[in-house]
Amino acid sequence: MPQTTHEQPGAELPDPRAKAGRGIVPVLAFAGITVAVMQTLLVPVIKDLPALLHTTPSNATWVMTATLLAGAVATPIMGRLGDLYGKRGMLLASLAVMVAGSLICAFTDDLVVMIVGRALQGFAMGAIPLGIGIMRDELPREKLGSAMALMSSSIGVGGGLALPAAALVAQHTDWHALFFGAAGLGVLAMALTVFAVPETTLRAPGRFDTVGALGLSVGLVLLLLPITKGGDWGWSSPTTLGLIAASLVVLVLWGLFELRSDAPLVDLRTTARREVLLTNLTSIMVGVAFYAVSLVLPQLLQLPAATGYGLGQSMVVAGLCVAPLGLTMMLVAPLYARISARKGPKVSLILGMLVIAIGYGAGLGLMSAAWQTVLIAVLLGAGIGLAYSSLPALIIGAVDASETGAANGLNTLMRSIGTSVSSAVIGMVLAHTSTRTGPVDVPTMKGFRISFLIATGAVVAGLVLASFLPSRRTATAPVLLASSEGDEAARRAAEDVEPLPLPGPEGFRGRVLDAAGAPVAGANVTLIDRQGRQAGLTTTDTLGRWALAAPEAGTFVLAASATGHTPRACPAKGGPAVTDLVLGGVSAPERRTAVRS
Repeated sequence: MPQTTHEQPGAELPDPRAKAGRGIVPVLAFAGITVAVMQTLLVPVIKDLPALLHTTPSNATWVMTATLLAGAVATPIMGRLGDLYGKRGMLLASLAVMVAGSLICAFTDDLVVMIVGRALQGFAMGAIPLGIGIMRDELPREKLGSAMALMSSSIGVGGGLALPAAALVAQHTDWHALFFGAAGLGVLAMALTVFAVPETTLRAPGRFDTVGALGLSVGLVLLLLPITKGGDWGWSSPTTLGLIAASLVVLVLWGLFELRSDAPLVDLRTTARREVLLTNLTSIMVGVAFYAVSLVLPQLLQLPAATGYGLGQSMVVAGLCVAPLGLTMMLVAPLYARISARKGPKVSLILGMLVIAIGYGAGLGLMSAAWQTVLIAVLLGAGIGLAYSSLPALIIGAVDASETGAANGLNTLMRSIGTSVSSAVIGMVLAHTSTRTGPVDVPTMKGFRISFLIATGAVVAGLVLASFLPSRRTATAPVLLASSEGDEAARRAAEDVEPLPLPGPEGFRGRVLDAAGAPVAGANVTLIDRQGRQAGLTTTDTLGRWALAAPEAGTFVLAASATGHTPRACPAKGGPAVTDLVLGGVSAPERRTAVRS
């Protein structure tokens, strides 16, 4: 017989993830730091690579370039695979590939084999957007802000900590020990992930876009290759210009294909939204600012004091002086959560970029002592940490939950493009302003200051872009809370609702509809038990259909939500039932039909 459902507004829904495992955040952050270490693992020995690999300096740079290119390609692809097939599984796959690449490098002195291994190491950069996606799916709202901040800043933390550690290892042991250490970190990260991180049940509808993945990969390689190697080939050489032109052609064709695809790798219409587009463009500028200090300070610290401006420090001391950059990025995560909860991620992004500008401005006059470089690193780390932490929150607030992995993968790619541009431009500046000291050319103080001015210009451009972001997210977008007061109110509201009979083994199934009765595709439907825990989670298909099995007999709450609609909840208790959940800010006819077992 027909039964009545009393729906509750989504603002009063209990968060089914309130009792998520405490180990998720540190484990995912450790995984992010581990893969970020791969980016700077060889920086302390970069000048020795030609001799170690028995090749020319130009060829030796491919060992660094391969990691960068593989990471850029992997981030959007692994993000999309995680949305479709499970984020934890893809995270473990990324780490496994990194371990394999590390072991390949550990047992070779051959250039080609080393390049292959380093490319496999770079493939693990997809772990960053996957970790952010897992956090959104599994963590309660009051923990999500600071957790995402920590995950996003793990890129800087890993890179910063790797410099002194790798320098210490390289000075006292065979350089291959760096790769054995990387493999060990990867295995540990995999074990911790299996133990502490659950597989998310949220899945995006559709299939994997193989053609789109190939097109994006080819286009990115053709674009980033001349950016990273243009200094060696010549910026006006036919090879450089030809590859850039080819990349533009491939990326335009790829974009046209994606717009016509039913299940695109990257939803360009979503990417073209004002908040998503501006956030991604700002990410490029933040990437430029982040990498500039990583290029300048280590060289300044290690240049001989005889140059008149070099600080004459050892490789290890130079790494220790730069390490506060990454540590400060990690420490500002709780501060970001407070600022974002009160003012929104746009404010924390702008504040972070202002601090970066202050840091680079101070750096123009504070380069004469090691302690001054530490001060610069702390200032820049605080600013970059705030900015990096704000970016995934802005993206998550603008896209559907089923698109989190792919959207954050694209955002991470934008940061990688920024670091690539920074490396190319600042490398060119330092080369053109260098002076000969003995048998070698060394960077000059003029080159260092021009590099800082370039980074400052990127920050100013980022500030202009960020100023056009929406000031606050609308009520239909997810909000990252700093406290659990809303969750407690939601639980009380859910408990006040009269429960309905619970279905038997067949569980629940039905549709999600809008206020006008039209199906809502990609909506999230959650089954919540009496303790407020998530008992099931799924998304609707293109016809708005969904199905969830009840794990056991008892009282449950069904909750549905979708971007652009007011979420709804209804209690359930009894025999098998077909349930249509109606979304919308206005009342709509409730549709529920009980069916016999």
